Amino acid sequence: MIKQILGRLPRKPGKTGDSRDAAGLNGNEPSNSYSVAKSMEPGNKRSGNGDYVVPAGSSPNPMTNGTVVYHSNEPLPAFKEVSASEKQNLFVRKVNLCCAVYDFADPTKNLKEKETKRQTLMELVDYVTSANGKFSEAVMSEVTKMVSINLFRSSSPTPRENKAIEGVDLEEEEPLMDPAWSHLQIVYEVFLRFVASQDTDAKLAKRYIDHSFILRLLDLFDSEDPRERDYLKTILHRIYGKFMVHRPFIRKAINNIFYRFIFETEKHNGIAELLEILGSIINGFALPLKEEHKLFLVRALIPLHKPKCVSMYHQQLSYCITQFVEKDCKLADTVIRGLLKYWPVTNSSKEVMFLGELEEVLEATQPAEFQRCMVPLFRQIGRSMNSSHFQVAERALFLWNNDQIENLIRQNYKVILPIIFPALERNARGHWNQAVRSLTLNVRKIFSDHDSAFFGECTQKFNDDELKREEFNSKQEALWKRLEEAAAPRSDNNSSLGTPNGKCSQAAG
Repeated sequence: MIKQILGRLPRKPGKTGDSRDAAGLNGNEPSNSYSVAKSMEPGNKRSGNGDYVVPAGSSPNPMTNGTVVYHSNEPLPAFKEVSASEKQNLFVRKVNLCCAVYDFADPTKNLKEKETKRQTLMELVDYVTSANGKFSEAVMSEVTKMVSINLFRSSSPTPRENKAIEGVDLEEEEPLMDPAWSHLQIVYEVFLRFVASQDTDAKLAKRYIDHSFILRLLDLFDSEDPRERDYLKTILHRIYGKFMVHRPFIRKAINNIFYRFIFETEKHNGIAELLEILGSIINGFALPLKEEHKLFLVRALIPLHKPKCVSMYHQQLSYCITQFVEKDCKLADTVIRGLLKYWPVTNSSKEVMFLGELEEVLEATQPAEFQRCMVPLFRQIGRSMNSSHFQVAERALFLWNNDQIENLIRQNYKVILPIIFPALERNARGHWNQAVRSLTLNVRKIFSDHDSAFFGECTQKFNDDELKREEFNSKQEALWKRLEEAAAPRSDNNSSLGTPNGKCSQAAG
């Protein structure tokens, strides 16, 4: 009788879970095991940060088709309550528990389960940080699975249109924050510490952090949430450093993102973060630079100056460009000619940024490379000096405040001065901004003090050219005046022919 009564009592799901977890560590548990929130309704797709679909009509039983399904409210012991040999088993169970994903669009829903998951994630962070001993392959499999379920979500916020094209400053807009960030942040922290941990063997982990995983991780860089992009930046950099086998693939995948951004969409939220990672990668390139790296500079980095929203990532782009020139001074000519190719015509703020980047590149430029590009370069600098936008003109004249650039100019002043002298004279005689006129006079004085005789020759040539131009303009005006006078009688005849019977309008009077 007592046995019959006891047989009717439900068994604790924890024991079943324990036996299954032990089987999982021995490699017998299916790799696609998952956890499902007990409160989720069957047949509904996750509307939070995951894409697992609960089949309609399924029941929240601890055993489903031979796969363990851990409930979010299943009590699990703390790590300090189990022996050292059982900690990795418990870690796997807690990781599976965190595969449950909830709808954060409704802040009043599943409050208890959400808090349980958050506390469990915090425990995982502490364990990964202080773990002793290498992580097993089963642990690596479960961690990457949990990360995939939580991070690679299908229902991400709709990306904004690229307002930079419409003349709206994106920096003034508030970024869209993910409502699930209270959980996502800790998932990112778990994964970051897992990748950075010395107990994670790269040779084993590369089976799970593979090309497909990296591509999906890179897709997340288009997130609207800057907090998420910051975590992604750190994690991808750690992956690049730890998994040497993945390095060429990561560089190629980032290249493809840039190509699509430059030549197709001009819409992406994570260009600045990707460039920041690349700045560190470029800094570590061995010398001499490989042809692959030079092609990356020419085909991806330099064309990144083209999009109208370049201001969103220009600081990081300028750093990458300068790193290349510092690594190989022979690339200075290529970089400067590339800047001139994409030089803005009507966008004054963009031109100021280009002038600032140009100064950084010229600081790392050697005299031989400078001489190759100085003629087209100073033609453009002369146009910028004559700009009616005072900030553009000022920024161009500020180049003479840089000792390295001034030395390069002094060494080649006989080529450079005739090119920019007209711009200097026109600024000194008639620029509307007083600060620009003062800076122009300072630059004129530098050239005059260096070689007064040659400066006088340039002055004389400029005056002669101005006289010739005035004579040419006078002849053109006289020619146009004669043409107008010759055309006047003919137009009078045509007007008289336009009245009925060829009679003038006087008849009407």
